[in-house]
Amino acid sequence: MPTTPATAANSAPNGSADAPPEILLELVDESGNTIGTAEKLSAHQPPGQLHRAFSVFLFDEKGRLLLQQRALGKYHSPGVWSNTCCGHPYPAEGPFAAAARRTHEELGVSPTLLAEAGTVRYNHPDPASGLVEQEFNHLFVGLVQSPLRPDPEEVADTQFVTPQELAEQHAKDPFSAWFMTVLDAARPAIRELTGDTVGW
Repeated sequence: MPTTPATAANSAPNGSADAPPEILLELVDESGNTIGTAEKLSAHQPPGQLHRAFSVFLFDEKGRLLLQQRALGKYHSPGVWSNTCCGHPYPAEGPFAAAARRTHEELGVSPTLLAEAGTVRYNHPDPASGLVEQEFNHLFVGLVQSPLRPDPEEVADTQFVTPQELAEQHAKDPFSAWFMTVLDAARPAIRELTGDTVGW
């Protein structure tokens, strides 16, 4: 992750080159109002602290959803399939800016026609890692119109799927604990974006 004011100002106290910087998340109340910050990992420790997040759903010209398989080296939900991109804004960073930034960082593309698609609040424990997703999630939908250049440290694989292909894959492969929640919440905006030509 690139150095930003949010990370550089909160780097490890020992100054070690191999000590990871402390990444801060924005804590929110049940209405999505900012109430403070917390270190990323601590915010995900049970029972979890409610924090701001975002989820991006990008589609190709055929109305197929771009999925990503999370890199195996991730500490949270490694190797599982999920939506195009998801993450957390830095404190005081707008969710729209964070969604565009992180999509480019992970996949090497800048989404087009990126639009807000509402919010969803959820509490999803992840049995594999023991961590908890307590998130107030901002949803975004858009198009991808240029070749992908995934960062291998973030993304293990990608694919475009129709609703039928997604259903088949979801039945056999591991997906993130939050995937169906965010997908269902974004469906109205997805149908508007794609014209519902493939049955989202």
